Amino acid sequence: MLEYRTQGYNGYSVKYSPFFDSRLAVAASANFGLVGNGRVYILGLTPNGIVAEKWFDTQDSLFDTTWSEAHENQLLAASGDGSVKLFDITLSQFPIQSWEEHAREVFAVHWNLVAKDSFLSSSWDGTVKIWNPNASQSLITLPTHSCTYSAAFSPHSPSILSSVSSDSHLRIFDLRTPASACNHLTLNIPIHTPPKPRMGAAAPVGVPPSEALTHDWNKYRDTIVATAGVDRLIRTFDIRAPAAGPVAVLPGHEYAVRRVTWSPHLSDVLLSASYDMTCRVWTDGSAMGAGTIKQENMLQQDPMVLGGGREMGKMVRHTEFATGVDWCLFGAEGWCASTGWDERVMVWDCRAIMH
Repeated sequence: MLEYRTQGYNGYSVKYSPFFDSRLAVAASANFGLVGNGRVYILGLTPNGIVAEKWFDTQDSLFDTTWSEAHENQLLAASGDGSVKLFDITLSQFPIQSWEEHAREVFAVHWNLVAKDSFLSSSWDGTVKIWNPNASQSLITLPTHSCTYSAAFSPHSPSILSSVSSDSHLRIFDLRTPASACNHLTLNIPIHTPPKPRMGAAAPVGVPPSEALTHDWNKYRDTIVATAGVDRLIRTFDIRAPAAGPVAVLPGHEYAVRRVTWSPHLSDVLLSASYDMTCRVWTDGSAMGAGTIKQENMLQQDPMVLGGGREMGKMVRHTEFATGVDWCLFGAEGWCASTGWDERVMVWDCRAIMH
């Protein structure tokens, strides 16, 4: 396990470069993001450990970062002052562009993975905005009417994107639809909907709405989205059946789940980071085939579990909130990175903790 100390800055987000297997970006904030500066680190993985190749300081806290899909040296940072900044790591000190339209903290930025010519940002101001890096103003503003903690483009389509927010809903937008009354909104799925009752089993327990903090699209199954948040449960949804409730429910975290991300290598595996200071690896049960049958026959089954998934292991080295986690796209299928409020970035092989 490799480790780097972000001295004086508490980590919020870590992302592997899509171009280099040895480069990471980390968004961090002084004073836990409550007040003060931000810093985005460019870290290199070397035979001698993790080395800071560069960093950029900002006047306000940074809450998320994402690499450009079009330019190997550029990355975005989401700022607490409502701005989105684009940095070029071959240049010194200042961002090459800053967009300042959001009225509140920007909590997520994500690059279009298919078209590679645009990116999005989501904010506490209740909007998701779509941008072209060469334009000075946003292209589209999509209202969610609630604090939007996470937004992402589908990895399977250049025009489909999603968001989760404090109102406990997963929204799917399709930019090919007319803007008209719905502002491209095609689905609005209540995350807290209990699953449909199964024959011969007790009715599922209802869960009150709670803030959704994170979500991610499955990299292989183009209609599957995972969500998680304050109620500690990870859920997966199939957007072909939006009224059916979750396909899988994975309990286990003891506090809110801050980040989930599907494996780029395995269709059923995902990784999570939580305020309980752990990062956990899960299978949603889909690769086992008859997951639901197996689950109904299991004794002492947690009543919240659905879909035959389970926790496969957990990493417990963080000593404060674990806030960011990401998979390496290259090489062996288990390498990942995590960051947290303990001012640490860790690079580790999740296969070492799986059971």
